[in-house]
Amino acid sequence: MNSTHVKEFLKQLQENIVKELEQIDGKSFYHDQWERSEGGGGISCVIEQGNVFERGGVNFSYVFGGGLPASATAARPELSGRSFEAMGVSLVLHPRNPYAPTVHMNVRFLEAHKAGTDPIWWFGGGMDLTPYYGYTEDAIHFHQTCRNALQPFGDDYYPRYKKWCDEYFYLKHRQEPRGIGGIFFDDLNQPDFNTCFNLTKSVGEHLLAAYTPILTRRLNIPFGEREHDFQAYRRGRYVEFNLVWDRGTLFGLQSGGRTESILMSLPPTVKWRYDWKPQAGSAEEKLYTDFLIGKDWI
Repeated sequence: MNSTHVKEFLKQLQENIVKELEQIDGKSFYHDQWERSEGGGGISCVIEQGNVFERGGVNFSYVFGGGLPASATAARPELSGRSFEAMGVSLVLHPRNPYAPTVHMNVRFLEAHKAGTDPIWWFGGGMDLTPYYGYTEDAIHFHQTCRNALQPFGDDYYPRYKKWCDEYFYLKHRQEPRGIGGIFFDDLNQPDFNTCFNLTKSVGEHLLAAYTPILTRRLNIPFGEREHDFQAYRRGRYVEFNLVWDRGTLFGLQSGGRTESILMSLPPTVKWRYDWKPQAGSAEEKLYTDFLIGKDWI
């Protein structure tokens, strides 16, 4: 077991993804290196007002310290009193075009230490897609690529992690999914370190294959104020999930992470309306009736 190898992979993954996205957008990401006073730091690669992305971020972080925040020890009391190191790459892309979906991806590793005992470690991660206008072919492609990422490790991983994603990215107060899901996993430490590491690597390395074909199909579709307005309305759901339910956001803020980097995931423009309902038979209603339903796409 070697956390150094994990750290090297994550930094290279960030670099590879940023280079590919810069080719698509035509503008460069801003590289912002930061340090955490309690230990560690990271590199935030952010694009604002790009040609394709209204906002996007691909962040690497590596933090360590003498104790984990309450959000971690409440669920895992055995971690109390242990020093820790946590690292990961987190990505969120908000395209300009409402017909192009938002995507999120995260891969991470945590290791906790205490003298005289074995380290406690696990991997986590996943990716999910949040469309504003639904396309069946996009949903199938995204989920098929998620399954391809997990297939080498066993037939049961995709259905389990797909279900986990549907349950995790669910706005309980709205009683609706955030998007069409994907895969999500946490606390992965079986059967062995190398298998868990390789599975996590595969998820991170399949992000571009899952998302960029969808993005390039949709980024030049003409749109007007109606579509842009609906995009801003649906982005409100994204904000609600990240600030109310997302464990990663809470862990980052409670562990003294860099607030600017953590909240990079939020879209730049958002709208809320009171008790709004889509027009019957509209493309906006179709998102709710045909896509935000926890469907098995493959």
